[in-house]
Amino acid sequence: MGKEILDRKDVDERLTWDLTAIFKTEEEFEEKLKEIVKLSKEIEKEYKGKLNGAQEINACLDQLKVLVEWANLLGTHSYLSVATDQTDTENQTRQMKTSSILSEVNSRLSFIESEIVQLDKEIIQKAIQQSQGNALFLEDIMRQKPYTLHPEVEKTLSALSNVLGAPYQIYNRAKLADMDFGTFTVDNKEYPLSFVLFEGKWEYENDTKIRRAAAEAFASKLREYQHTIATAYQIQVQKEKTLANLRGFDSVIDSLLFPQKVERELYDRQIDLIMENLAPHMRKYAKLIQKIHGLEEMTFMDLKLAVDPEYEPDISIEEARPYVEGALSVLGDDYLEMVNRAFDERWIDFVQNKGKSTGAFCSSPYGSHPFVLISWTGRMREVFVLSHELGHAGHFHLAHQNQNIFNSRPSLYCIESPSTMNEMLMANYLMKNTEDKRMKRWVLSSMISRTYYHNFVTHLLEAAFQREVYKIVDAGGSIHAELLNKLKREVLEKFWGDAVIINQGAELTWMRQPHYYMGLYPYTYSAGLTIATEVNRRILSEGQNAIDDWLSVLKSGGIHTPVEFAKNAGVDITTEKPLLNTIDHIGDIIDKIIKLTEEL
Repeated sequence: MGKEILDRKDVDERLTWDLTAIFKTEEEFEEKLKEIVKLSKEIEKEYKGKLNGAQEINACLDQLKVLVEWANLLGTHSYLSVATDQTDTENQTRQMKTSSILSEVNSRLSFIESEIVQLDKEIIQKAIQQSQGNALFLEDIMRQKPYTLHPEVEKTLSALSNVLGAPYQIYNRAKLADMDFGTFTVDNKEYPLSFVLFEGKWEYENDTKIRRAAAEAFASKLREYQHTIATAYQIQVQKEKTLANLRGFDSVIDSLLFPQKVERELYDRQIDLIMENLAPHMRKYAKLIQKIHGLEEMTFMDLKLAVDPEYEPDISIEEARPYVEGALSVLGDDYLEMVNRAFDERWIDFVQNKGKSTGAFCSSPYGSHPFVLISWTGRMREVFVLSHELGHAGHFHLAHQNQNIFNSRPSLYCIESPSTMNEMLMANYLMKNTEDKRMKRWVLSSMISRTYYHNFVTHLLEAAFQREVYKIVDAGGSIHAELLNKLKREVLEKFWGDAVIINQGAELTWMRQPHYYMGLYPYTYSAGLTIATEVNRRILSEGQNAIDDWLSVLKSGGIHTPVEFAKNAGVDITTEKPLLNTIDHIGDIIDKIIKLTEEL
């Protein structure tokens, strides 16, 4: 029998995050909610209809910074409470209440951007000259000017923000609260099943009968909800299409790339080159997995199998810590101090429990420290996952220390660079500290099966699928479960060719990922990893100079465009060379794995 998943109330508190770092008590939380409403009314009373000069603009924005920080803390706290237990109605109620109040506040203050955007450019330029801290915020407003709607419309959209976010909420509730996967049976033995168990355990199960039975049972439950989830997704993309049309964008894709400060060329290149150039390497890898495991046929259900299934050691959280510290120490003492604080001060939620969000993420509210969610499975690969999330933590920790809240968040295009960079550093550390060929093969295969597979395959195939959805929506069409299944299957078959059988149920993979409710997020994983791969190559060849450049980039937060961000790290993403280099690098790793397999 597999490990039983506990209720949240029954887990070891020491392995949960401590949200009192944001608000010590419920009373403090409620008081801050009242304060933010009060401050928003004061800002409205003092500045609405009066933002006609540089001095008034900057005075208003200085107060807005305070309010945005409070809103960030309130929203993060309520979200993180729900993320650890989607079944807790008290947490859900608090989150809904908070979202409603923050929507009200945003609506009340929507006049700020609306009034500023209507001013003459000369006035805005003067305000920029007078306040470096507000400059980026004001420059972004000027950039948005052609796509800004009437102030009353913007106010209405702000007021409806909670409602407009409903598709994602519906998806999460269905996925984490309503879907009961129960158990599945193999040879008269019962095994528990859930989102967390399937994605953290059964997908990697060496026993083919158990692994495929779990996949079939998992797909069967997903299929029961396909029309509900498809409807939620249809509402999401139609909302995005409507907003794109209202604002005057040529397509949904252009509207979603706009806030990322990314040209369409970079987006399309990322998808097209990987679909074409990476596919042969990954098919070779799939054939290797098939050979190692003696499978008559290689199916989609088998792609998460390990190269050396008997080798991956178990590892406790305590045992993992020295590995994480050792790998990330190359980034310097200050960075390492942040890592140690994350362990010592309970920044990390390690436990598995019912209703907990799947996967792993890092949330970094301005004015507090980062929070990392992970469901620790006790497998060695978790050191990579933890290093990844601490990469996000380190990024925002440094950005928040060096930038104000308006300037701290980089483009989505860059978000995954620091996280995947840390996975590279973990691989470097492990390779450096062993002469064991089997261990070397495990590290290299982990880089393929986790780091590159996750970012260059899983999320890239999401991106390719997502682009097809938006093409349909842009052409005036709509989507439904059957169409989404068809699109997903076509993308999978195109990438894997005849190397992998796309079994029944694989087409439902679109139901597993929340990224489709976050704009054009999936493609950024491979974009971020491309930058990280090139920076890692610099670190290995240039040493401290490359590390110093990288730390400087992390500290810069959102003050640079993606092209500038990459350039400051020593990478030119205006050409296809970094991406082709990364694809070649993946191919080299796969060839090394094959060679080591032959030697062993």
